[in-house]
Amino acid sequence: MDEETFTTLSTSILCTGLILYMGFIIYNLAKESKAGKYGTLVLFFTLGFGMVGFIAKTILTEVLQK
Repeated sequence: MDEETFTTLSTSILCTGLILYMGFIIYNLAKESKAGKYGTLVLFFTLGFGMVGFIAKTILTEVLQK
């Protein structure tokens, strides 16, 4: 396995794990603060907006390279 393949694969796997972990943190924050359904939705939308940007950048990069 060459360095470029390893870097691409490890970045994808580790960023996916980080995004899942951040989702767990947001959920735990909503649960501990007793935010309710609407509060949980707001937390996921506002705090998860950065993750959506990262995912969109990855998808756009792949689409534009083809």
